[in-house]
Amino acid sequence: MLALAGIVILGILAQWMAWRLKLPAILPLIIIGLCVGPISTFFTVDGEKLIEPMWNGNDGLFPGERLFNFVSLAISIILFEGGLTLKRSEILNVGPVIIKLITVGSLITFFGAGIASHFIFGLSWPISFLFSSLIIVTGPTVISPILRNIPLKKDVSTVLKWEGILIDPIGALVAVLVYEFISVEAGGEFTQQALAEFGKIIVIGGSFGFSGAYLLYLFIRKNWIPHYLMNVVTLCAVLGVFILSDMFAHESGLLGVVVMGMVLGNINLPNLKDILYFKESLSVLLISILFILLAANINMEDLYLIYTWDTMILFAVIVFAIRPLGVFLSTWGSNLKFNEKLFISWVGPRGIVAAGIASLFGLKLIMQGEEGAEYITPLVFMIVLGTVLLNATTARLFARVSGVFLKQSNGIVMIGASHVCRLIAKYLKKNGRHVVLVDSNPDNVDKASQMGIDAMEINVFSDDLTLNIEFSDIGYLLALTASDEVNKYSLGKFQKYLGENGAFRLITSEELGQEDLPLDNLFSKKDDYLNLSEVARDYPNMNELELESKDHYLKEVARLNKEKKTIPLFIKDQERTLHIICSLDANFEIGEGYQLVYLGKPMELLNPEK
Repeated sequence: MLALAGIVILGILAQWMAWRLKLPAILPLIIIGLCVGPISTFFTVDGEKLIEPMWNGNDGLFPGERLFNFVSLAISIILFEGGLTLKRSEILNVGPVIIKLITVGSLITFFGAGIASHFIFGLSWPISFLFSSLIIVTGPTVISPILRNIPLKKDVSTVLKWEGILIDPIGALVAVLVYEFISVEAGGEFTQQALAEFGKIIVIGGSFGFSGAYLLYLFIRKNWIPHYLMNVVTLCAVLGVFILSDMFAHESGLLGVVVMGMVLGNINLPNLKDILYFKESLSVLLISILFILLAANINMEDLYLIYTWDTMILFAVIVFAIRPLGVFLSTWGSNLKFNEKLFISWVGPRGIVAAGIASLFGLKLIMQGEEGAEYITPLVFMIVLGTVLLNATTARLFARVSGVFLKQSNGIVMIGASHVCRLIAKYLKKNGRHVVLVDSNPDNVDKASQMGIDAMEINVFSDDLTLNIEFSDIGYLLALTASDEVNKYSLGKFQKYLGENGAFRLITSEELGQEDLPLDNLFSKKDDYLNLSEVARDYPNMNELELESKDHYLKEVARLNKEKKTIPLFIKDQERTLHIICSLDANFEIGEGYQLVYLGKPMELLNPEK
């Protein structure tokens, strides 16, 4: 009982430490697991581990194959969640560079690492290619914490983000297929029978995955499942597909749950977000327990296997040769500059899926007596720890050295995606600014996305916006919602992280007309949400007035303020940089080539100057 409670407590503590230190959670989890596992044998009186996952005499948490069973079920849930995030539309829309990275880049890693491990360690070809398939994946859980606080050009962060998201389930699927091909024939020999068994696994896994997804979809659409049981019924369905598929074709369960997740993620499933949130929370708990157990289950003999110069050579080949080769070939002919390709080549930490599936397959193949299987887990853990440590400690410095570090964050996050917000965001984007709209209303988010504007469905009270890579180049915060509470809360919570260059909110209806107001951080001194919305409804136009001098600017602003349905918002300077009017100080210079940007009536409808 003490050991089980300790694993849960240590796992959640590791997650919290990772959050505080802005590190991938897998790093403290594996380190804690090694400390309470093989490393603890140097300090305990009897030379035993503090935590022994596998049953050994009278010691151990899981007798017989129970650890293997627990790991299998946990990995099935994690892979199902990965399948849910794999959207067909995203693969089609992310661009040719990312598609090439997850296809050409994956193939180069698969064959390159397989050949390297075969010749460096003398592993059999099947084991070598199983190892290489496991290290294809990077994963968002390791990429996000590393890039979150590095201001990067949007193209670079987008490529790394989407590579991690899309390659996670794809890499897992490749690893499952390679493992299943090895398992169908002792020694992995290519025979007609092995090929037939391999085909059987694909057919059974795919069939059960698709059927399970469709049945669950049908039950949800027909409202045959009450809302409070939705998540647990989905969990049962995943476990059911995994078990049933395995019963009909041994080792087809993992393929079944990946297919099930992919199907559910690409159909119009009600309550998909609720299911995703539940699975994410469950995955955090399972990952916390799983990786402490898996790291603790490693023995010192396993670590001694890779305590050679060959390990360093293999690591160097994978990180400094195969990864750059895959990136440069995948980005050939793209708009990315050489230094941007170099940074993408440098950042390739391996993630949770690689370590988890490696441990599962390593355990299975060792139990089957597969020669060389004992190398799988320690080698993959070495690649995971090495790449995470390397990138976590050097990514920011390498970004500066390679010249991809943004000296000034000019991106804008706008809280609110209403009609007026979309109108302003479209203008800002047209003028070269990276804009992200955040709203809890899915209709507003969908409308913004249809206009080609980056938009995210997020509740600012429940989600930390600073945890998203999309905001790595954000320096301005605009809170333009209909709720005064949301606007004030957004500035109070996120100004430090997202508004380093400026944070602005709408004036409240109570503040309108008051004197001696603290006017700092106000988007407009005289227009609340209602005024903005009415003007945007009647005259949805962003207009530009040519300016000659500061006196001319003051005259035009006074004229626009007297007009009905016109709201001055920005000044555009000679370099086409936009400045919010409320942020301008008295010494701001305005001359020829500057423009006054306002919302409302077109110029031809304005009253003539007097």
